[in-house]
Amino acid sequence: MVEVFKTNVNNRRNALLLLRQIHNTCAGYSANFDLQDCDRILRVECDTGAVDPSKVIRMLQDAGYSGEVLEDVIYSY
Repeated sequence: MVEVFKTNVNNRRNALLLLRQIHNTCAGYSANFDLQDCDRILRVECDTGAVDPSKVIRMLQDAGYSGEVLEDVIYSY
């Protein structure tokens, strides 16, 4: 399962610290940031089940950042 978050993480150093925390705290999670994206995307994948969005958001908030799940948008033509 993959969850994508919109964040306000603004530099590589803090992103790396957050990634280390996610990887050390959440077994089975793999995460990465795209700080070049306007939404400063955090992508989290879990190979053993579902990602717990509230846990990831809480980690961001504890570090002084905000985050929210970026909802899937499906366009019908």
